[in-house]
Amino acid sequence: MSRAYDALMAHARQTEALAQIAGRLGWDQETVMPRGAAAQRGEEMAALEAVLHARRTDPRVGEWLEAAEPDGAEAEANLRLIRRSHDRARKVPGELAAELARTTSVAQGIWAEARAADDFTAFAPTLERVLDLKRQEGAALANGGDPYDALLQDYEPGMTAGELDAMFGALRPRLATLRDRLLERPAPAGLQGRFDEAAQMKLTRLIARIFGYDMSRGRVDKAVHPFSSGSGNDVRITTRTDPADPFNCLYSTIHEVGHAAYEQNIDPAYLLTPLGAGASMGVHESQSRIYENQLGRSRGFTNWLFTQMQEAFGDFGIADAEAFYATVNRVHRGFIRTEADEVQYNLHVLMRFDLERELIAGTLDVADLEEAWNSRFEADFGYPVDRPSNGVLQDVHWSVGLFGYFATYTLGNVYAGCLHEAIRRAVPELDAQLAAGDLSAATGWLRDNVQRHGGLYEPREVIERACGFVPNEGPLLDYLDAKFGGIYGL
Repeated sequence: MSRAYDALMAHARQTEALAQIAGRLGWDQETVMPRGAAAQRGEEMAALEAVLHARRTDPRVGEWLEAAEPDGAEAEANLRLIRRSHDRARKVPGELAAELARTTSVAQGIWAEARAADDFTAFAPTLERVLDLKRQEGAALANGGDPYDALLQDYEPGMTAGELDAMFGALRPRLATLRDRLLERPAPAGLQGRFDEAAQMKLTRLIARIFGYDMSRGRVDKAVHPFSSGSGNDVRITTRTDPADPFNCLYSTIHEVGHAAYEQNIDPAYLLTPLGAGASMGVHESQSRIYENQLGRSRGFTNWLFTQMQEAFGDFGIADAEAFYATVNRVHRGFIRTEADEVQYNLHVLMRFDLERELIAGTLDVADLEEAWNSRFEADFGYPVDRPSNGVLQDVHWSVGLFGYFATYTLGNVYAGCLHEAIRRAVPELDAQLAAGDLSAATGWLRDNVQRHGGLYEPREVIERACGFVPNEGPLLDYLDAKFGGIYGL
């Protein structure tokens, strides 16, 4: 290796360490920070972002990149990721980067209060400010191109809205047709009774461990919106509890453990380097969604979970493990994306993808967003939104500036469908293992074939290398048809 490469990597490690500190401040804000600290935290985040932006745009980075002499695939990948970060950061003025950090930090709390009060008008002025800043950022990054495509690169490098539009267009008709057929059939029974929240948290920590979450390098806390934060040796997750719905807690936890396990299982040699994080949010979501759905909602695993829930909560109105499997996978009307069944989940995402593209393009204004949301929801799902917290205020993403993020949820589902097909080939005894509460073979396969590589490969290359074929929507759609057709007797 050259001296230039060594100097560049020393600089990058310090930058990555500071970025982890920023992430920890975000975790603190969502979990234990006192409400009165919001404005001060905004200033702290802005100050830290200014430092990070200065480091990423440091002229020496460009000089080191020019002079570096990499040796091997890992060094080449580090240079690719540093160059991408440097080029993007240089296009965004430092003042804009700091103002985005300040505004979105404060906006998060305003959104939470507006959501609790079911008052979109209380949040709208703040969202207008966030959107204005994101439009500026998108325009700066696009350099004359599509601002939405430019913002999308922060979450799924190499992807375009046009490619996603084609994929989503192929998904929508089969998903809608399957949904309509299922909703015509009698629904499986729901849970009955109240479920102690302390018992939910005890069970959810057990589940986190059997899915491979290393609690010596992580922790589980509560937040309004579940999330995963951190990488390497400090990866934290949050969940939420509802005494009427333990699945909200349990499956939110499994979902976030998918994210957290990805970060914990990256090759330790990549710690605090550009390779020491997931390849993209689409690949990240493939891990959280396959943990939650293809593994966590499988017949085998729900057989094991049925016994655990009986021990934790006693009788909850479900006769046996097979009925419980149907209950877990019950297709139902609902407003909330994170609580949606597998069949309808992506329809929620596709709606958000279309709306946020219009917001960034300027063809939809914040003043018209609530009505646009409600109209689109009723057209897609067939019933009206009853209140803002079940509609336009339900997701945290836009308050923190994550325009371009929503699409990666469905892309992650597509990737998960491909990975599940590959796991089924590699682990023929998977169903029996899941029924015993043994996730080690499945999560081990994902660790070895996806997670350990971190950012070594480009996103689609990660999935193609793991599966042996170009990722596409076919395996996901076939899996959904077979699974739900079997449950509902289609």
